[in-house]
Amino acid sequence: MALGSVLLEILQRPTIGEVLGEILIFVIPLWVAVAIGVIVGWAWRPKWAGNLSREMLLDSKVSKEAEKGEFSATTTSSVIPSFNILKFQLPSCVSWVADDGGIQKDSLSVPPTLNSGRSSSKIEKERSDLVMEDDLEHLSKLVEVTDGGPAWIQVMDRSTPNMNYQAWRRDPETGPPQYRSRTVYEDVTPDLMRDFFWDDEFRAKWDDMLLHAETLEECPTKGTMVVHWVRKFPFFCSDREYIIGRRIWESDQMYYCVTKGIPCSSLPRRNKPRRVDLYYSSWCIRAVESKRRDGQLTACEVMLFHHEDMGIPWEIAKLGVRQGMWGAVKKIEAGLRAYQKHRASAEPLSHSALMAQINTKVSADHLRSLESRTSDMLEIESQETPEKRAGNNIPKFLVIGGAIALACTLDRGLATKALIFGVARRFATGRRL
Repeated sequence: MALGSVLLEILQRPTIGEVLGEILIFVIPLWVAVAIGVIVGWAWRPKWAGNLSREMLLDSKVSKEAEKGEFSATTTSSVIPSFNILKFQLPSCVSWVADDGGIQKDSLSVPPTLNSGRSSSKIEKERSDLVMEDDLEHLSKLVEVTDGGPAWIQVMDRSTPNMNYQAWRRDPETGPPQYRSRTVYEDVTPDLMRDFFWDDEFRAKWDDMLLHAETLEECPTKGTMVVHWVRKFPFFCSDREYIIGRRIWESDQMYYCVTKGIPCSSLPRRNKPRRVDLYYSSWCIRAVESKRRDGQLTACEVMLFHHEDMGIPWEIAKLGVRQGMWGAVKKIEAGLRAYQKHRASAEPLSHSALMAQINTKVSADHLRSLESRTSDMLEIESQETPEKRAGNNIPKFLVIGGAIALACTLDRGLATKALIFGVARRFATGRRL
């Protein structure tokens, strides 16, 4: 109403010149605010905006070259997106399963076997240290909630007769959203659960987003593996490629399973599928008491910690996780029950399942020493100096002070001053977009 009355007052000026002058004075602050917003938005644009524009340019370049006949038929067909995928990507262990339970055909050409001529001792020396004790320490602190990160916010608490599921999320200052979940499965052993997550051969039967899985390298003494995954993404994105290092530690019947993205110079990058560098997905598996309260440790608890930078806006990724999380979790349980039947049939174990049984043994005392050895360092790093706190207030002070000076200079009514203060307040408090 105040804005309407101000405009009506302007239009009632006796001459056209005065009307235009008042309108200019009223509109100029709006354009100044828009210009400031564009400049600030460009300066603080999120990382995904630049990545998205680069991916669009690459897709356009590939399409033009394909039209000129410079690519093979296989590459040209990969330029055309698959329109039968309308689902968002969840963490790799929280993936959808085909309703008919069928196996997803691999639509990609399998890359040649790497390092076929290299000795196993050289591979072990180079790759066994990619997943090290520091990763075990980090996972242990995540399990004990002593990693010093932001507080977890619960986003789900649901159950079925044979499963209880809880999920949390947190948004660090830098990096993608992080997820933590606790799932308790009835009548499942920790050994079976460990093998289930590691078994890439069987995963193709329940994870319809997995297009390709291959073991690149492995360490037969420590159980460290380097695997290559290609996962299906929605039609408006190219598929994603992962080079994953993984290893399992065992401590007092608890399994600490670490998987994370690692560099791999022997497998060159391609335009499609797009490689995901920042990837972390790890579990802690142990036996717990059944919900039947019979005192028997016949249930299995899985604590999952997951985050990855998929190259899409994080808010969109969070929306996809929120919408599809529960349905995906139920389908994972269906895959697990199918795996139970598969193992009960006494069929030979796959190579991945055999590798899951090669674990590094650590004692509980050693784990506690890992958790406590850097606690003092974390306390020092978390302390904020008074100079830093004062420095954080400078931008807001300058913005508010500038707004006051501008409002006092333009003595053109209450609406103009209110507009200036509103823009200044949003600029000062809304820096994190």
